[in-house]
Amino acid sequence: MVPDISTGSRTYGLLAYLYGPGRRDEHQDPHIVAAWEPLLAPDPGRDPAATLKQLTDRLDLPVLALPAGRRPARHVWHCPVRTAPGDRLLSDAEWGEVARRIVHATGIAEAGDDQACRWIAVRHAPDHIHIAATLKRQDGRSPRHHQDAIRAQAECRRIEADFGLQRLNSGDQTAAQRPTSAERSKAERAGRAEPSRETLREVVRQALAGAADEGEFFARLTAAGLRVEKRIAPSGDTLGYKVALPADRNRAGEPVWFSGSKLAPDLSLPKIRQRLEAGALDTEEEPRPRPATARRDAVVPAVRAAAVLDQDDDGKVVGQLVGTGELLDALAKTAPATTRRELSQAARAFERATRTHERAARADHRALRSAARGVLRAGDALGRGEDGGTTAMVLSTLVLVTLAAARWHSAHGHTQQAAAARQAAQHLRTAYQTTAAQPLKAMRHHAQRLPGPVRDQHSITVTAVLPEYADRLRQETGWDALIATLDHAQAAGHDPTTLLKTVVEQRELDTADNVNDVLIWRIRHTTGLPTSPKPTTTPRPARTRAPKPTEAPARTIPTPPGQRRPRR
Repeated sequence: MVPDISTGSRTYGLLAYLYGPGRRDEHQDPHIVAAWEPLLAPDPGRDPAATLKQLTDRLDLPVLALPAGRRPARHVWHCPVRTAPGDRLLSDAEWGEVARRIVHATGIAEAGDDQACRWIAVRHAPDHIHIAATLKRQDGRSPRHHQDAIRAQAECRRIEADFGLQRLNSGDQTAAQRPTSAERSKAERAGRAEPSRETLREVVRQALAGAADEGEFFARLTAAGLRVEKRIAPSGDTLGYKVALPADRNRAGEPVWFSGSKLAPDLSLPKIRQRLEAGALDTEEEPRPRPATARRDAVVPAVRAAAVLDQDDDGKVVGQLVGTGELLDALAKTAPATTRRELSQAARAFERATRTHERAARADHRALRSAARGVLRAGDALGRGEDGGTTAMVLSTLVLVTLAAARWHSAHGHTQQAAAARQAAQHLRTAYQTTAAQPLKAMRHHAQRLPGPVRDQHSITVTAVLPEYADRLRQETGWDALIATLDHAQAAGHDPTTLLKTVVEQRELDTADNVNDVLIWRIRHTTGLPTSPKPTTTPRPARTRAPKPTEAPARTIPTPPGQRRPRR
């Protein structure tokens, strides 16, 4: 059950929407299911004689009774409450109880208080209601509704338990602010895929990923096409910043600005400075790496992050979470079209997993931030050849990192962050499967062309080193690709048995979705083998050229005296 609180200035406008047909004619049978005083609340949905104007006047009466100077500018309190997909349909009486419990919990109208704010709950769809209230009590005082969103969330968790509904994850006040219903409606009217707030949050995160300093961060924001405005102190120091999309304007034609803290708690300028200082990067110019090289270099810090996430040092863990988030943002920004959407969704989901009340230890995410910087400097990957293979390698590792993050969050009771990490892992799996398809296919082709005794020898090696995994490995997809990888490593001068023991000791395999894939990429990274080997072909027999027929020697014709030979 999800509440979504916002405030506004026009009671009539809100009621016109609640009792109207909806933006797509989706509203059905709008009617009041609960009110501050049912006998005083005319219902235009069920009473033909009632009007929206009458209902507006009744709700606004405590506000209009005050002198004009004491009336709040935004006096309308609005809280839609929706059940989760798959929940049973609640009756009108049950929705009425939900509304009364929420206005009580939030301080809008506590039970037994006959001077509380006036409110109604309108149902115009099977799965949700809208609670509308005016923010002046009937005695002229303002309600105590501080932290009403947090209190509403907590009450919804209790309602879910009492009504037998799906139990959603509890919040811990570290989540980013969600777009309001007005922002979502504006995006729909403008034909944008999402509200400006969400687009800006992603662009700002990507600008921060791997940034060496504050100046580079602001330069990236400008290069991304955002409007940027800094708040400057009299001393000349920058105190804060705000950003806007060029095409997003209000009714007066002015840009709609969002400060960093309004986008996410960790995107305020003080928090950004803390991150830059904790993971300070070397700004000396180095040769621009190739995309494949940058992605291969990112594997080592990602593997280290997975190991740290299994430890109990909270400060180090949080640092790795932040750094992993930056690496995901960098990969999403430079991904090819085939995987860009999935990687963007993975980065967005994991962004929630990076925020906790624990503070990151200094410099613990420097290596990951440096890897993110390298990926961004290398530029867009093509998604095929060695670029595709090394991308698959790092994505395979990041699946393990996000799953380790989910376990750590679950152990610490961070339910929302754990769910976000698992969601990120699922998006990464999908992107990995797309990216790894071609290089794994080339490896399978190589394995299928190997002589039987060679395949058998590699199979015996795997069984000897991993007896407890042997049957699973043969049943999983990727077995042929593992055989090919061992053969490539042997051809490069490595001993398959020693090599396999080395990569197995790097990290446990029980949590891997596909053990073959994990071993393949570990071996290729450890040995420096190409991640996208060229498909092998069956050698063709050499063709012998037929001997040319014996030719008679050319006859020399003497040149007559006094005559030159013609030039050729």
